[in-house]
Order: sequence, then C-alpha cells, then structure tokens
Amino acid sequence: MGQITTTLHAASEDDTCRAAARMGALLRPGHVLLLEGGIGAGKTHFARCLIRPLLAEDEDIPSPTFTLVQSYETLQGELWHADLYRLGHPDEVIELGLTEAFDDAICLVEWPDRLGELTPQNALSLRFEVVGDSARAITLTGEAETWHDILKEAGFD
Repeated sequence: MGQITTTLHAASEDDTCRAAARMGALLRPGHVLLLEGGIGAGKTHFARCLIRPLLAEDEDIPSPTFTLVQSYETLQGELWHADLYRLGHPDEVIELGLTEAFDDAICLVEWPDRLGELTPQNALSLRFEVVGDSARAITLTGEAETWHDILKEAGFD
C-alpha cells in the first residue's frame, strides 16, 4: 500500500489539543508516534493533550526531558512518553527498555532522530512546524496499511 502523508493545520493550541485527543482515542499498544520538530514546536503540548483523556484519573503530565521516559496506565493500555533529546547513542534507547515498549505499549517519542536504526518501521511520524503565534502545521507520515484508517477516523485525511 505504500506511505500516506497528510498535513493538519491547527490554528491554535486548542486545535492542536483536540487533534491530539482524537488521535489518542484510536491508539492501541504497538502504535508508535514519532514527534519531530524544533524546541517549542508543540511536541510536548500535543503529547499531553493526547495522554490526558486516556487516563482514568487526572494527573500531572510532566515533560520527560529530565526523566527521559514517563509511563502511564491508560484506559487503552500502557503508554510511554519519551524525550530522547539528551541521549548520545541509540544503545541508550535499549537500556531504557523503549525498544520492548514499542511492541507492548503506545509510545510517543520526542526527538526520534536519536533512535537511529532502532526506529520502528511501522511508526507514524508527526513533524511539527510553527506557522504563527500558536498555529502549527503537523505533517503526518506513515505506512498506509497501519495508519490510513486511523488517520481517516481521526479526521486527518
């Protein structure tokens, strides 16, 4: 089936948040989202908005910049939110247990370029670009076989 690419234009932080919540409702263990973009592009905001509605009880969702990984028990299974900015080598990803989580959990990975050859082939890449004060263009790219129906149901087609 090949690759699928679509771009979501979010005019505000609220638009980004609603899009993240729609996407999160459709994710299951084994789904991996690679969140790409510069500092301040909206990756962590998107992740928080995706995670929060999936939790049975409201809790603080800190950025994993210093802890590297935050894990959550969600209504849809375990979810890992990783920020790999501070990693120096892909082997450190293995030490974190992230490669195993790719199979068993929903994974959101900021700074996925640090994964190198460990990047899951069936992951969905989300590239965040600042296009205004709080406006973002989010380009989603992934294997059509895995992601077409999810993106369509989330309204990203």
